[in-house]
Amino acid sequence: MAKEAMFTLKLEAELHDQFMAEAAASHRPASQLVREFMRDFVQRQRDARAHDAWLRSEIEKGVRDAENPAVRRTSHDDVAAKWRRRRAALAAEAGDPEA
Repeated sequence: MAKEAMFTLKLEAELHDQFMAEAAASHRPASQLVREFMRDFVQRQRDARAHDAWLRSEIEKGVRDAENPAVRRTSHDDVAAKWRRRRAALAAEAGDPEA
């Protein structure tokens, strides 16, 4: 990728000196590290927005399903009983004496 822009920032002298020392210790140019940090930040922000959009759509789908009388519902007690039976079966398979 061609480098066509300049980025200037103000920071504390101590942070600058520490960063430059750590960059030198890792045998990498400070500018390369800053570009990596920026790329990582951009990707994390994009991932967070994508996740947020997915979560919102799942919530909206859940709300629509909750309002739809045709959607089959399962009670909490039925779900809990099913998982108690499943846990007991797995424990018995594993030879758990408590099963």
